[in-house]
Amino acid sequence: MLAEMGVKLWARPGVPASANAIESEAARADQRSAGSTKDAEPASSTAAPSARAGGPGAASAPPPTHVPVTQTADVAAPAPIVAERPRPHRAPAPAPAQNAARETPIALVPPPPGVDQLDWPTLQATVAACHACALCGTRTQTVFGVGATRARWMVVGEAPGEQEDRRGEPFVGQAGQLLDQMLAALGLTRTSEDGAIESEADRAGSSRATAQKHLKNDVYIANVLKCRPPGNRNPQPDEIAQCEPYLRRQVALVQPHVILAMGRFAVQSLLQTTEPIGRLRGRVHHYQGVPVIVTYHPAYLLRALPEKAKAWQDLCLALEVMGASGEAGAA
Repeated sequence: MLAEMGVKLWARPGVPASANAIESEAARADQRSAGSTKDAEPASSTAAPSARAGGPGAASAPPPTHVPVTQTADVAAPAPIVAERPRPHRAPAPAPAQNAARETPIALVPPPPGVDQLDWPTLQATVAACHACALCGTRTQTVFGVGATRARWMVVGEAPGEQEDRRGEPFVGQAGQLLDQMLAALGLTRTSEDGAIESEADRAGSSRATAQKHLKNDVYIANVLKCRPPGNRNPQPDEIAQCEPYLRRQVALVQPHVILAMGRFAVQSLLQTTEPIGRLRGRVHHYQGVPVIVTYHPAYLLRALPEKAKAWQDLCLALEVMGASGEAGAA
């Protein structure tokens, strides 16, 4: 178009003025290089050798106007491979050993016939050898009972706890100390006539021990269950049923004038009822012809202090049952 307008184009000697000229010149250079080789090869593979050899193609080939730059992507070096140290072979850990008493089933034997005819020594020995329920496999020892074997008062609790199981005596620890205070209010002590059984006040070194010397040992203390349930759980009905003949015989031997039933399970066992204690309090019940007064367990009273007033009312009712003439044992 510029030529038609009369404008002359100027170009540096040896350099084509346009892209068409560059392409034409490159084509002619390729033809000359191809003719000088014996075997025909692509122009891209022969042009560079001709230029390095100083052939005619090197002198006539125009310099490229643009040299493409090949960029190589940065490739991250692979992480070094660290050989893992071989771990020593370990044998699988053996299963923890189980209690032999739990691994081997215990042969349960119901109480022998004729429990209602046993005397005190034979009854106590029979209880110590009892295998009537599974509690025989978890107990430390049986908890038979303490106190006067002929008494006008009888206290029946629920089941031994951890301390009772360890010492073989019912109502120990803080609950036992509270029971001793309740008995002292009735003029009673669990200490035997020969001093073989000490009260919780004596064990604790309390100053009340001296004041209790005038109290009468006119009470026998026992539990519905003679063995501690594991973890101090509640007694099961079948466990209570297996121990019931022993308790019945204890009551027959003691011949009490009144029974203090302390706690829900003691009440349910003696009275054969599922009614709560709150509905049974304030009335006189009977077990084998013996008057029964329902009250709260000392362990419960330690957690519910306001209920102590109700427990005192229950003790007063028991005193009324004994009679105003001093049958309670207090002077």
